Amino acid sequence: MATVTDSIIFRHIFSTEESSDIWSDTKRTEKYLQFEAALAIVQGRLGIIPQKAADSIEDTCLEGGGVELIDMQELAVQTKQIGYPVLPLVKQLVALVNKTEPGLGEWVHWGATTQDVTDTATILQLRDTLETVEQTLEDIIAALRDISLAHASTPMAARSNLQQAVPMTFGFKTARLLATFQRHKQRLSEISPRLLVLGFGGAVGTLATLADTGVAMEVQKGVAEELGLQVPEIAWHTERDRIAEVGAFFAMVTATCAKFALDVKLLMQTEVAEVSEPFYPHRGSSSTMPQKRNPVSSVYITAMSSTVRQLSASLFEAMVEDHERSTGPWEIEWIVLPQICTLSHATLVHTRDLIRGLEVHPDAMRRNLDITRGAIVSEAAMMKLGAVIGRQKAHDLIYDECRKLGDDADKHLVDLLAENREIQAAEISRNRLEEICDPVKYLGLSEEMVKTVLNLTESGI
Repeated sequence: MATVTDSIIFRHIFSTEESSDIWSDTKRTEKYLQFEAALAIVQGRLGIIPQKAADSIEDTCLEGGGVELIDMQELAVQTKQIGYPVLPLVKQLVALVNKTEPGLGEWVHWGATTQDVTDTATILQLRDTLETVEQTLEDIIAALRDISLAHASTPMAARSNLQQAVPMTFGFKTARLLATFQRHKQRLSEISPRLLVLGFGGAVGTLATLADTGVAMEVQKGVAEELGLQVPEIAWHTERDRIAEVGAFFAMVTATCAKFALDVKLLMQTEVAEVSEPFYPHRGSSSTMPQKRNPVSSVYITAMSSTVRQLSASLFEAMVEDHERSTGPWEIEWIVLPQICTLSHATLVHTRDLIRGLEVHPDAMRRNLDITRGAIVSEAAMMKLGAVIGRQKAHDLIYDECRKLGDDADKHLVDLLAENREIQAAEISRNRLEEICDPVKYLGLSEEMVKTVLNLTESGI
């Protein structure tokens, strides 16, 4: 095992089959060949290389066998010796095309450089990754819509500084998460046009090797079209904002997953017990404490999200590149991008499954609303009484009465307020106080706000 994403034991936890496939050696090499095929197709069409050579290169790279024709072991040996995989791949490709007709292989990689192939392959891998991520985001949004709708009116305690604050609904909590993921979906649509850009400029980006053909820019445009990418406005060999931006996106979206996981962990504590992770036999079990049901999905989400944020920071280091072709920062991307992408997708999948199977316990939520014996609605009492006796006076009065709750376990806030002489003088009835101190009647606009988010996500805004 080199990393947990490669581990037979851990790879289905810290990675996914789809993302691991995208970032495998085989898939990366396929992307290299796709670039070489697109380049040959366009150059043949424009008369830069013989059409017979273009056809042979295309056939070898794609329909005629593609990556299956490549000796991956030899490629590994040559990569170790040379330092980069593109040149040894090109050598193998030249030899394969020459088998069709001697000399045709000499037109392989015409006018391109190693970074053209590598960067374009990386962009193609990122495109595949983002398509997978987008689908999982859609699944998460759908699951959050369902749970927000189901619990739009389910009362619970909101927490501030880990203390009970005021009542809200569980649907309000999940609708905030829903709105966040909807923003991530929007971010993804905004990032994609900036990210999905061809990397092709030759040695330092000036297309000098093709300049005398008079159609160098047409080659660039044609290759981009063949691969379904945007044409770069200018070379970006050492301008790595595109890559850093997608790394930042992964850091943000997984951090949102981790925020939800943190709340689940806190709400799963034995003393709180307001939600539970999906149940499977022995899921989250302890090897020594049979009663345990650990929040294992949330644990993995937390760990992977933290790792993605740390790795994504490396992409900002990779932006600091020297001159027109760098000496080291570029290779940082090779190290961290596969890990970022596989960990990010795994984090999203865990989050999707957690939301889909989340067990919500309304009875426990109601029980916890009552454990402070009315203190949770102290704000409601202050505002209602403040309209009669003044806000600050009401604040201080409620503060003093709440402190008394700790001295008498049999008393409820409504009892203390009913006994308070200032409140009696204000002629506020016991029935009115009980209404004020009912936490279910102090949910604010929780339900209305849930409906607003549901309407926005339904319309795709």
